[in-house]
Amino acid sequence: MKDLFEKSALIFGCGNILFGDDGFGPAVIHQLTQQHALPEDVLALDMGTSIRDTLLDLTLSEKKPGLLLIVDAVDFPDRSPGEIFEIPVTQIPEKKASDFSLHQFPTINLLAKLKDQAKIKIIVLVAQVDHIPDEVSPGLSKTVQEAVKPACERIVQILETALQ
Repeated sequence: MKDLFEKSALIFGCGNILFGDDGFGPAVIHQLTQQHALPEDVLALDMGTSIRDTLLDLTLSEKKPGLLLIVDAVDFPDRSPGEIFEIPVTQIPEKKASDFSLHQFPTINLLAKLKDQAKIKIIVLVAQVDHIPDEVSPGLSKTVQEAVKPACERIVQILETALQ
């Protein structure tokens, strides 16, 4: 994990692979690292459900990345399942506050601090879920699985623009 403090861009996939479409972030990181040649100065990590500790480490670190890209799943009523879009940190849904994911109270505060005080560019790339089960049920829905490849392509585009 020492690479975490040496890279100019970090990509964090968030989500719980045991709860259906909530595993979108880790699925994107897996495909991104297996099928794309990321620049040497980029680190992509499956954060699962433990992003908060890493964000705290980044907040306290003297050296910070210029770009932090977070990939996660959301449930917005006005979006179509599998739709990929960016949201500002301030629009991370409160209704996921009890999840084991990115959207817990301290995490939102840490992201805001990194963005505003450390001047890190933060992009939150999300996919609209089709379904998140109430009980353990691994595996993405077909529509969200089909969103993994375009999400990887979007990340590559973001990196090309950000690292110029």
